[in-house]
Amino acid sequence: MREFWRNFVNGIFKENPVLILMIGLCSVLAVSTNVTNAIGMGLAFSFVMIFSNIFVSLLRPITPHNIRIPIFIIVIGTFTTITDLVMSAYLPELHHSLGIFIPLIVVNCIIIGRAEAFAYRNNILNSIADGLGMSVGYIWSITVLAGIRELLGAGTIMGIPIMPSFFKPALAFIMPPGAFWGIGLLIGILNWSTEKIKRISHH
Repeated sequence: MREFWRNFVNGIFKENPVLILMIGLCSVLAVSTNVTNAIGMGLAFSFVMIFSNIFVSLLRPITPHNIRIPIFIIVIGTFTTITDLVMSAYLPELHHSLGIFIPLIVVNCIIIGRAEAFAYRNNILNSIADGLGMSVGYIWSITVLAGIRELLGAGTIMGIPIMPSFFKPALAFIMPPGAFWGIGLLIGILNWSTEKIKRISHH
């Protein structure tokens, strides 16, 4: 169980896919204009991430090494299609808002990367832990980023006005530059807090 928890926590902080590994950023930067979109994208990503890890690990003994990448794509594409169809049927507004970024989960570098680097090389329990950790790391990163952008760029959280009436939204935060400012701020905070924890643990 110790290994399970280590793999789980790894994805949240030490190997956070957004703030540390910095892969699969297209969807993060594009849909993090508001918290609702971020949570929807995070949950869609998590479903595909976790179940792809499980099935890549399960199929590992019978997966020929030289065609493993196409097999990974088929597995990831299957769960992406399920996610796309379910969201289209039950959450049409959110599905429309996220647009092309739901089908594009199939080529998300985080999911393909973890299939290759982890699930293909580890047992199912550790692969579940890795999938869960990466998912939590992705969700908290994109949601906090979206919270910063929506609050400063529109004065709302999930469409609910939060800031006082005299507040003037900085529209740049819900435009592309705002995504880079926000992610830079989060990376700085994460690096600072990590160094602080290291210093405390050494004393």
